Amino acid sequence: MTVERRRIGDRQVHPVGLGCMNIMHSYGPPADEHEAKALLVRALDIGCDFLDTATIYGLGRSEELIGEALGKRRQEYFLASKCVLGFREKQRTLDGRPEAIKAACEASLKRLRTDVIDLYYLHRPDPKVPVEESAGAMADLIREGKIRFYGLSEMGEDQLRRAHKVHPVAALQSEYSLWVRNPEIAVLEACRELGVAFVAFSPVGRGFLADPPADPSAFHDTDMRKVLFPRFSDENYAGNLPLLETARAVAREAGCSVAQLAIAWAMAKGDHVLPIPGTRSIRHLEENHAAAGVRLTAEQVSQLDAAFAPERAVGPRYSAAGQASVTTEMFDFEKSQHGG
Repeated sequence: MTVERRRIGDRQVHPVGLGCMNIMHSYGPPADEHEAKALLVRALDIGCDFLDTATIYGLGRSEELIGEALGKRRQEYFLASKCVLGFREKQRTLDGRPEAIKAACEASLKRLRTDVIDLYYLHRPDPKVPVEESAGAMADLIREGKIRFYGLSEMGEDQLRRAHKVHPVAALQSEYSLWVRNPEIAVLEACRELGVAFVAFSPVGRGFLADPPADPSAFHDTDMRKVLFPRFSDENYAGNLPLLETARAVAREAGCSVAQLAIAWAMAKGDHVLPIPGTRSIRHLEENHAAAGVRLTAEQVSQLDAAFAPERAVGPRYSAAGQASVTTEMFDFEKSQHGG
């Protein structure tokens, strides 16, 4: 089946990209580096040409692996990375000042072994720096030829519109899946209106919509799902499992896996939506990539919308600390979960 490519800026990419966070970061110990490099090479070999990484992933190591594994094939893929959320002396930092953004870009270019980053995001809002100032630094980097486009990550409609007035935003990235519907409050439509690509990270619910863990309490101590994502907690997880019943039934009807169903559902929400599932498994990489060929009917999308109505999820999307680091919109019932 011919897959229609999707636009970021003036570029066209395969609609299902590869998120490169969990090869070195977040869901337990880092992947074996030889296996991680093999995954990256395989991604290009099957036509997955949109790779999304960040300074903070593995404290720079994710960017280095891409440079080491794919540096000689740089013209074959669209490369995204992120700044503001970074590190210094192995400690996380948050710095949206223009001079910090420009220094971070120089460091990322070296790690990625490239002279230009296609899409460079403000990874998180810095509450101490107006988004207009950070956007101005991105505009400078575009004029200098060090990045081609810039984007925002985990920000709401207000900051999107404010940044877009300084210099057009090419993409906004946020968590979006059957399990996390917050972009539907405002930013999904705002992106459509402004001609901004919407990049959906964690489209398979951090594994919940792929191979749901039998016992989240057995996660490795370094797995962020243990502390940052309350829906995986002992008191909430069992209440979320019934959500999968409809997904499994619709997946059988559509002739695909539940993970592919979740990715296809995100794609069905607009031709400006690009999901970027992450994985350490070549098998899952190939499965996710093939989801671009899954076509859901309007009835199937509506059935999934209803089964995964936002208020049916048990537990907030983020812990209080995680929610405090973003400016994404919340549903009214979520505000009460966070004391708002």
